[in-house]
Amino acid sequence: MSGYNFALIVMSDSRSKNPERDKVKPVVDEILRGINSNLILYDVIPDEKDLIKERLVEYVKSDADVILTSGGTGLHPRDVTPDATKEILDYEVPFIPQAILYFSLTKTKRAMLSRMVAGVKDGKLIINLPGSPKAVDECLGYIVDILPHAIDKLKGDSSPCGE
Repeated sequence: MSGYNFALIVMSDSRSKNPERDKVKPVVDEILRGINSNLILYDVIPDEKDLIKERLVEYVKSDADVILTSGGTGLHPRDVTPDATKEILDYEVPFIPQAILYFSLTKTKRAMLSRMVAGVKDGKLIINLPGSPKAVDECLGYIVDILPHAIDKLKGDSSPCGE
């Protein structure tokens, strides 16, 4: 469980004007250190659907094994991250967001308002996470231990999935 590369794109109109105020990256860095993995790409961009799609496709072409997004997953009209993600995916992996939802509902009923998406594009896993640092900590912390296995499978590991 080491040596994997991650990318993070934070979607936020307000934080894109002051990226240094973003508090999600330190949370992701800390979680990834726990599995000896690296955050190799990071950006804070506004909630613009075409820009999100462009950045996702760009990051898929990088050395990142997993592209994490944070923000834009709710009900606000500017929350377009899941829509942009779905448009570029080869296929969805619906049980990652469902597992996160199941866990998150133990924390807050508001979790049911999330529209997170996860899926694969060109062999890279993309996972939408909420926008708040606390929610990112909880959600990514909940799924981080399955990510090395997912990455290995996407890279062609044919060993059985049983534990």
